[in-house]
Amino acid sequence: MTEIVMDAEIAVDMAPPIETPNKIAISHHHAPHPPLNERILSSMTRRSVAAHPWHDLEIGPETPRIFNCVVEIGKGSKVKYELDKKTGLIKVDRILYSSVVYPHNYGFIPRTICEDSDPLDVLIIMQEPVLPGCFLRAKAIGLMPMIDQGEKDDKIIAVCADDPEYRHYNDIKDLPPHRLAEIRRFFEDYKKNENKEVAVDDFLPASSAFEAIQHSMDLYADYIVESLRR
Repeated sequence: MTEIVMDAEIAVDMAPPIETPNKIAISHHHAPHPPLNERILSSMTRRSVAAHPWHDLEIGPETPRIFNCVVEIGKGSKVKYELDKKTGLIKVDRILYSSVVYPHNYGFIPRTICEDSDPLDVLIIMQEPVLPGCFLRAKAIGLMPMIDQGEKDDKIIAVCADDPEYRHYNDIKDLPPHRLAEIRRFFEDYKKNENKEVAVDDFLPASSAFEAIQHSMDLYADYIVESLRR
């Protein structure tokens, strides 16, 4: 008799959920939790959208001087991580072909877009490497004009606004010349073994970085308006 009761209970749990009418009766008693399989199916069919770091993360109230940025590649890494624009996840694009590593944390500024349809790149100088996918506050101190395979691909040079060793830097001229030489050399060399040509021009001051950030924000606003019209 006990086995029959247990089998009946299992049969009830395994039965498909019963459709309920749209009008729900009000009861003063707490309704029991639905069977486990019904809760699982409900969670699978419920639409959920994760935050996208490019579009959902605010750029910050002190932009263009101080802004939020998302780290894609940690200092010292040879792995070329990058944002997957469709999902918002950080994906592995490739391992660098040359025997070099990223000299500083590298990422992008949210709610910006450039002529290459990517968010604006930023190199963040600070004491420690940061995990891909984290975001931090950065302060723009300069602009590195760059041409990558014939296309404009400028980089914002910044310092971490919350790093006590670097937060007092305000302009590119505050950095030691050797630090700038290292940065330039990395970007000139990191694609050579892929037979891709990169040209780096002279570093520009913080004011040029502010203009580039504002321009990319304006382009992003136009991009969003155009997307909404479609």
